[in-house]
Amino acid sequence: MPTRPEDEKLGLFANIAYGIQHILTMYGGIVAVPLIVGQAAGLAPADIGLLITASLFAGGLATILQTMGLPFFGCQLPLVQGVSFAGVATMITISGNGGIQAVFGAVIAASLIGLLITPLFSRITRFFPPLVAGIVITTIGLTLMPVAGRWAMGGNSRAEDFGSSSNVLLAGVTLAIVLLLSKLGSATISRLSILLALFAGTAIAWMAGMTDFSQVGNGPTIALPNLFHFGWPTFGTAATLSMLIVILVTLVETSADIFAVGEIVGTKVDSRRLGDGLRADMLSSMLAPTVGSFTQSAFAQNVGLVAVTGVKSRYVVATGGVILVCLGLLPIMGRVVATIPMPVLGGAGIVLFGTVTASGIRTLAKVDYQDNMNLIIVATSIGFGTLPIMLPEFYHHFPTWVQTIFHSGISSSAIMAILLNLMFNHFTTGNSQQPSVFGAAAERVIRYTDLSQLRDGDYYLDGKMYDAEGKEIALLPAGGH
Repeated sequence: MPTRPEDEKLGLFANIAYGIQHILTMYGGIVAVPLIVGQAAGLAPADIGLLITASLFAGGLATILQTMGLPFFGCQLPLVQGVSFAGVATMITISGNGGIQAVFGAVIAASLIGLLITPLFSRITRFFPPLVAGIVITTIGLTLMPVAGRWAMGGNSRAEDFGSSSNVLLAGVTLAIVLLLSKLGSATISRLSILLALFAGTAIAWMAGMTDFSQVGNGPTIALPNLFHFGWPTFGTAATLSMLIVILVTLVETSADIFAVGEIVGTKVDSRRLGDGLRADMLSSMLAPTVGSFTQSAFAQNVGLVAVTGVKSRYVVATGGVILVCLGLLPIMGRVVATIPMPVLGGAGIVLFGTVTASGIRTLAKVDYQDNMNLIIVATSIGFGTLPIMLPEFYHHFPTWVQTIFHSGISSSAIMAILLNLMFNHFTTGNSQQPSVFGAAAERVIRYTDLSQLRDGDYYLDGKMYDAEGKEIALLPAGGH
């Protein structure tokens, strides 16, 4: 039986090195949610620190479950799990009415419902052809670019130096280091370019006085997570229903991430595998509040890292999960990682998130656009998905449930792509027999540059090109030089 690409074993050193690179890529995102929610709930700094530690610990366990798998749980793909951004606004609203205990109760109840309905979601694989997957992957990258931009500007919009030239310059230097290391001949250095650039950017920031290691030693070295440290969860119908909408969005986004990483890795994702991945997501989300964390989902930026490095092994990401657990048990390690300035993360993020978009475009290039409506499906879905990216306030006057669903460009484009694909490619009754302007295409297209390379007597036979004397002419693959 052939080995799946995701089952490649690279060795302990490579697993640790690439695993650290994955954690550094998503560290800023995984601590942002507990920081924002904790501040909104009025928690003391020490308690917010516990939320952050708990999120690292829960994300690590969820990552190990997703990558290594148990019977019926885990898609066994290189997906890093962490606190989902989708529920931030909803959790802030719930905390204002019932405190952090109401948030934990809503997450547990809604995740349980999500776990029960995963069989329904796992049967939608046939509605995710390359057309839909490419749209979603492209939108994932576009959605993440503003995140990279904010990181490059400093991360904290209230800080005095937010958007300063020094922050942007530091991000630019980090980006330049990534590109320079990627250009070097060594495959190992090229694959570790993001990690090395983060270290180099942090060193430059330290020399420029833009980061501070003095607080690394303050606080406990080891701290075990306390079960229900913030008290027992409280359950409310309204809070659960509002969080259920978030769970549905998370299921859509996780489905998209599973299909995206499957496309990037080059492995099959069927309904059973999708179901196992979604069940792992929901089980992790349901158990996370017991240690003080929130809903768990795959991190899209790490899907980009898989694409940019070409490292497809799930064991690498599982090692990253172990590192996350260690960070959750060893706060001092978390404090070390926290010294990486946000502009450094932003510089690396431009490459990572841009790679996600490029992967989506590559997938869309495989789609047939001749005599069908696929072009308008792509145009409408990506346009619909970019609206909340370009104008975050677009849905502010709509009901909360509408804002929760469509405020995410990923879920917006996914929903639109699925519906339009059904409308035009599955429910074909009523489709016009005449191609519209969006579907019309020439039968054949040959570039002038290609035509100029032909000589009298050249001919094509059985997949090979020959000259007038019968000598074979070398054919470059697509994109070759």
